[in-house]
Amino acid sequence: MAAEQPIPVYTNLSDLYGSLGTSLNHAEKWNSIAEEFQRRFGRKPAYIARAPGRVNLIGEHIDYCLFGVLPAAIEHDILIAIGRRPNLYAEDAPGSVVAENVQTKYTRQVFAPAPRRRASVSEEEVRLEEWHLDINTKQLRWESYVKAGYYGVLINYFTGGQDPASVDLLVTGTVPAGSGLSSSAAMVVASTLAFLAVNEKLEANFTGNGPKISKGQLVEMAVANEKRVGVNSGGMDQAASVISVPSSALYISFFPELSASSVPLPTGAIFIIANSLVVSDKAVTAKHNYNLRVVETLAAARILARHLELKVEKTEKVTLREVVGRLAGEVEEVGAMPVEWLLETLKRMEREIECLKPKKSSGEGQFGVTMEEMIEMSGMTADEFKEVYLSWVEVEATQFQLYKRAKHVFSEASRVLQFRQICLAAESSPSPSDVIKDLGKLMNESQTSCDELFQCSCPELNELTNIAKDAGAIGSRLTGAGWGGCTVSLVAEGDVDAFIKKVSATYGPYKGLQDTALREVIFATKPSSGACGEFLLTATASSAASK
Repeated sequence: MAAEQPIPVYTNLSDLYGSLGTSLNHAEKWNSIAEEFQRRFGRKPAYIARAPGRVNLIGEHIDYCLFGVLPAAIEHDILIAIGRRPNLYAEDAPGSVVAENVQTKYTRQVFAPAPRRRASVSEEEVRLEEWHLDINTKQLRWESYVKAGYYGVLINYFTGGQDPASVDLLVTGTVPAGSGLSSSAAMVVASTLAFLAVNEKLEANFTGNGPKISKGQLVEMAVANEKRVGVNSGGMDQAASVISVPSSALYISFFPELSASSVPLPTGAIFIIANSLVVSDKAVTAKHNYNLRVVETLAAARILARHLELKVEKTEKVTLREVVGRLAGEVEEVGAMPVEWLLETLKRMEREIECLKPKKSSGEGQFGVTMEEMIEMSGMTADEFKEVYLSWVEVEATQFQLYKRAKHVFSEASRVLQFRQICLAAESSPSPSDVIKDLGKLMNESQTSCDELFQCSCPELNELTNIAKDAGAIGSRLTGAGWGGCTVSLVAEGDVDAFIKKVSATYGPYKGLQDTALREVIFATKPSSGACGEFLLTATASSAASK
């Protein structure tokens, strides 16, 4: 299983570059950050950690419902160079960090974790209380994501009185912030890896001994870490950033446990990413958008389970995928049900969701319910509902769109399974062009569902996907959480240059952009490898690359 493999560790960078793709000059980036670290801190970095961004080919907003998704890592990535700080000053706190960013708009930051040890508590409470790092989720800054990664290392590996190393680090990256390509997840994964590596923890599991940290363990850490910046991520972004392999998409399943398998993509077409240039910060808008959708899907699952007379514990946050499994008689200990069985159950759920509509609709197509109606439908008291669904997250809405959200989730989960089946059967298909058309059709259906049912698109994304289809895209949809960010389009291999030229000339915000500026907002990408752990630079990056 891919999730059980250890984090790749390279000491010869020439072995690394071949796995990252060919459209970007990776050797130049690695050389540049190593040299810049030495210029700023007076010594070479001990490690460089890499985590790529990702493009979600299909499967939007269903990972936190525990349905499978189909992302792929992209060549654009976050790099963090890090090294222990020599000649510590007396005033340096244990584990202090000097963090700098190659981009000048992000200023130098200095911070340190604060020990919070108490003698008269249980071992579990000590583990939770022992360290504190201040992260202001109301006003996120670039270093908040660095801190989030560090926090996870502290609470998992420094609970017995040990002090972490004091370090200097330098960040650079080519994943645009707020673009829907998971720059935040890439930053948190890279930070987690960097602090694991510099503290010599990559060689041990959570217990401090035993086998190396697996990719799956890193994903679990990174998901928990990103929640510290206020985003209740489902795990797709982190899994894609960590587990991906070159030339393939990654089918990531979260139920009954995290698993991942590569899905070879058919030849003859290329995925092209186009940035709408509308910045979407999930953490800042979470209470109206991302976190609200999480609560709506969880409430819908509770109400569906009640309607179907399925057992749910009083304090359980049952997910839509778990409801499907219980309805179908799935046994978690045995493993996930066969794909055909799951597809049939998903079809049934699209009928069962009628119970999520309000008793009295306020107008055609208006299916929202009030907070009071939602609580009544759940069969819980107001206090019980708020404790289970609202005590841990901040959301804001007057109408909760349970029916629309569930309809999107079930139909999108079905599209993911169909997309995967088509890709797996592509090699034996007598008509490769029909394979590409079928994939494009699913992508277009997904965009419609994201826009009309999950309401996570925006006018610019809708415009860009329409322009893409007019320019010859076989399929085009938003990618990432939506509300801005990027689209991904499926384009015939021979049409790529003409497609990019036409979209660039038609989409208003691209007008006037040339050369590097244009290549940063619209580009073809090949699936890249996932995060790489520890890079001990025994020679300069330049000499390693030339070996």
